[in-house]
Amino acid sequence: MMEVWKVNEILGFNLIAGQFVASGEKRLRSISAADGSVHPVEFRVATDAEVREAATAAASAFDAFVHTPPRARADLLEAIAGEIDGLGTALIEQASRETGLSAARLEAERARTVAQLRMFAELIVEPATYGVCVEAALPARLPSPRPEMRRGYTGIGPVAVFGSSNFPLAFSVAGGDTASALAAGCPVVVKAHPGHLVTSELVANAVTRAVRRTGQPPGIFSLLVGAHETGSRLVQEPAIQAVAFTGSLAAGRALFDLAARRDRPIPVFAEMSSINPVIVFPHAQRVRGGEIAQQLGDSIRLGNGQFCTKPGLILVIGGPSSAEFVVGLQAAFGTELRAPMLNDAIAIAYRTGVQARTHAEDLNWLSPHAADAPLHAELFSADASAFRRGAPVLREELFGPSATVVVVDDEPSLLEGLQHLSGQLTATVFGENEDYECIASLLPALEKLAGRLVFNGVPTGVEVNRATVHGGPYPATSDARFTSVGAQAMERFRRPICYQNFPAQLLPAHLR
Repeated sequence: MMEVWKVNEILGFNLIAGQFVASGEKRLRSISAADGSVHPVEFRVATDAEVREAATAAASAFDAFVHTPPRARADLLEAIAGEIDGLGTALIEQASRETGLSAARLEAERARTVAQLRMFAELIVEPATYGVCVEAALPARLPSPRPEMRRGYTGIGPVAVFGSSNFPLAFSVAGGDTASALAAGCPVVVKAHPGHLVTSELVANAVTRAVRRTGQPPGIFSLLVGAHETGSRLVQEPAIQAVAFTGSLAAGRALFDLAARRDRPIPVFAEMSSINPVIVFPHAQRVRGGEIAQQLGDSIRLGNGQFCTKPGLILVIGGPSSAEFVVGLQAAFGTELRAPMLNDAIAIAYRTGVQARTHAEDLNWLSPHAADAPLHAELFSADASAFRRGAPVLREELFGPSATVVVVDDEPSLLEGLQHLSGQLTATVFGENEDYECIASLLPALEKLAGRLVFNGVPTGVEVNRATVHGGPYPATSDARFTSVGAQAMERFRRPICYQNFPAQLLPAHLR
């Protein structure tokens, strides 16, 4: 074991409760998304013993941490934000090298990351956060007295957090899952994403320095290096009491099933799959169809389409302007990607998915080019009949800058097809005043479908605030009652607890 304290030094070890640990023989390498070059440091994959050590350290720290005053946890979150800001350009340079994302995008993502931390720091010192409810004693009540009862909240326990591929900062080591878990008083064990190992270590060092500087138990934070096997092992550790995951449906469902098979099942809060349908009404097509088509094209191509809120299905209600609208949308596609995708695995999966769709019976390829050409943004179309009967290819997410457009005959046909869609993170409508009556009749179906409804805008770009809902019915997320972004994200890692007839001096501070 060794301690860390050079700000930007990279060792490639696991970081467990404030100590660097590396006893395993397996290695992972940090690879540049742009040119495939390899970082000189090899990263040691966590052994089973190290996974257990991290989980055990988190469990040992939980009792003390969950009872720390809210102000102390707020100070920790503020300290983490300050340390991440203090990493300077080194963090941005390494994140850009590993993911291919631009420096401007990553600076914005860092700003979002520290803003999330500071939002929770502000939130947890507010009395209203604790949802205190007091039922006064009624000793004279007949036929039996009523005891005094006080309800509050407590942390659920140590949380396993999985870094996501497409947000190396905001959904990673110190992202929203970690921030909301720490705010709830829950220690965190992070499984670093293999696609940004250097970035993860830099941020983990920052978190560890903040933990030490604020005097919190070192076991409240650990970082493990590994791939699927390491993640599976972590979820099965008895000390882990919840899981936070953002990624593919296959991986999220695998973790969910593992957690359910434990002797003591635990909740998995997984964000997994969404095609984010967009509905364009006739009057909106007529008044500003070209503008909407460009807006959607920009949204779908943003960041090479590597956003969970990327529109993947565009539903156009038939009318005089529908054909012109589709032509306008088509003009925004067929463009070669200007930046690499996040990693080779994602690029290969995208190319494979595109090729499969070019041969799909229910789809037409509207942006054809040579099969061996560089990666492009891709637009497909489908007949209204395929949508009405729920053709599977129209319900499957393709991660990347691709979408399918369908011109439906009328509102009843639209409703018929929507019934075949599974749960979504978002659903969007574009309309004018003349469309409002039809939109209103559609809202009950959309409310059942998605967690966030967007009017005359695009779903890409998730605001981090107290009203945000970033979740939805399965398979968008594994539990539609919760959000992974915004103030309410903390509710995933808390549970209600009631104290009956307890004297004030024995109650938690927020219940006195």
